[in-house]
Amino acid sequence: MVTDTDQIDMSPDDAQRILILDTTLRDGEQTQGVSFSPDEKVNIAKALLELLRVDRIEVASARVSEGELAAVAQIIDWAHGKGLDDRVEVLGFVDGGRSADWIRRAGGRVINLLAKGSEKHCRTQLGKTPQQHAEDVLTNIALAQERGLAVNLYLEDWSNGYADDPAYVYTLVERLSKAGVGHFMLPDTLGVMTPERVFAAVSDMIRHFPELRFDFHPHNDYGLATANVFAAAQAGAAAVHCTVNCLGERAGNASLAEVVVNLRDQLGMTIEIDESHLGHVSELVQYFSGKRIGDNAPIVGDDVFTQTAGIHADGDNKGSLYHTRLSPERFGRRRVYALGKLAGKASLAKNLERLGITLSEDNQRKVLKRIVELGDSKKTITAEDLPFIIAEVLESKDYHHAELIACNVSSSFGLESTASIKVCLRGDELTATGHGNGGFDAFNNALAQVVKRIGLTLPTLVDYEVRIPKGGRTDALTECTIVWAGERGHFKTRGVHSNQVFASIGATMRMLNLVIHWSLKPSDASAGTPAAESAA
Repeated sequence: MVTDTDQIDMSPDDAQRILILDTTLRDGEQTQGVSFSPDEKVNIAKALLELLRVDRIEVASARVSEGELAAVAQIIDWAHGKGLDDRVEVLGFVDGGRSADWIRRAGGRVINLLAKGSEKHCRTQLGKTPQQHAEDVLTNIALAQERGLAVNLYLEDWSNGYADDPAYVYTLVERLSKAGVGHFMLPDTLGVMTPERVFAAVSDMIRHFPELRFDFHPHNDYGLATANVFAAAQAGAAAVHCTVNCLGERAGNASLAEVVVNLRDQLGMTIEIDESHLGHVSELVQYFSGKRIGDNAPIVGDDVFTQTAGIHADGDNKGSLYHTRLSPERFGRRRVYALGKLAGKASLAKNLERLGITLSEDNQRKVLKRIVELGDSKKTITAEDLPFIIAEVLESKDYHHAELIACNVSSSFGLESTASIKVCLRGDELTATGHGNGGFDAFNNALAQVVKRIGLTLPTLVDYEVRIPKGGRTDALTECTIVWAGERGHFKTRGVHSNQVFASIGATMRMLNLVIHWSLKPSDASAGTPAAESAA
């Protein structure tokens, strides 16, 4: 049982320590469409307490269902075996002790009792006077303590209640201040506060009741939840509340990852969280909740440690000019230098270094040129795509006797595919339409018509292989390698593109240029050969 005598004076060192309460399993489950199964709840609770080392977790609302009771009991049973059951808290209600009984059945040790922090809620929703409500709350605190529960107290809608009538809040807290409440929890229930208002209001509560401990519970309706937590911590809050991935009702709560790094880096506060597991726990909650986070979500987003602009990679090469305290290694991640139309020599060099590949300056120039070309048709090229591009550029001798100017490929279920093409052959533009069993077959049939006009026959396709880099990304670059049988025997061409059909077409156009080149007289052939290219 927590009593007022348990409140301790904070030393200067303690003043820099702040507790984190994660309410993903209670407040986070109020997110539209999110309902964790008992097993999911247990696994998230284990990750929060054992991996991240969160100080406190709020795991449920009392009296929801028998399934919820079983889940809470399972969490508390596991936590008890680890000596962590006093960190597991459950929301309860002013209901004559029924919430307390429910929590005790689950083996719980802490109830977070929900009282009314605004007079409007007290009179309108409950139909009671402030005096009557205070007496009801005191009765429920006593009932919970009789059952061996420690009691914390939410002042629901405190932000509006304090703004409308601070005297109501002062009077309620004063009446409850000697009842043995461990933490008075101040919710911005509708997310209406600004950092300046949070700092002023929390400071005022601490000034009026210096012997009490106050938590701040934000909501993100205006996108200010993390900033408001920051302000509450500056004001001297004993604990702040957050959720993994900003889950919560409406616009959610404050992001656990954002809260942790800001309190550590910006305020220098002591926090027990193990940051190296933030990404893993974020992925776990994302998977179980079905709610994706943005690729650019701070700390845990897929892209937040990716440098896209070549100038940034160059600056990092010349002295880590674009590094901050938010290093990816701190969170068990690594820095990525994106490849695409904005990439530069430094970005390519960083990726080659990671892959352990060495290229000459000339070949780096060729590969970078191809990366920029591909970047125009694909948002991002990853390091895993890079070996395909290098192979395409370095293993091929490119000629420009034939150029595909335009191409439309149409594939339909139950119908033949169609390809319409415009090709420039030695200065003449020729068009054709082909049909076939698939888009690539239709393209080849159209191309056969074009080359027939200049007296050529396409070689026979002997083998056809398509692959993507390891990792299974559906947006990965596609490499198509085709083996052909022609008058000079078997030969191989390669194409790389984000679209599988166009990767195949690229390999075929490379084949056509080789065939035309071989058919020409030496004097004519030299005119179609790029000066700086070399064969594999």
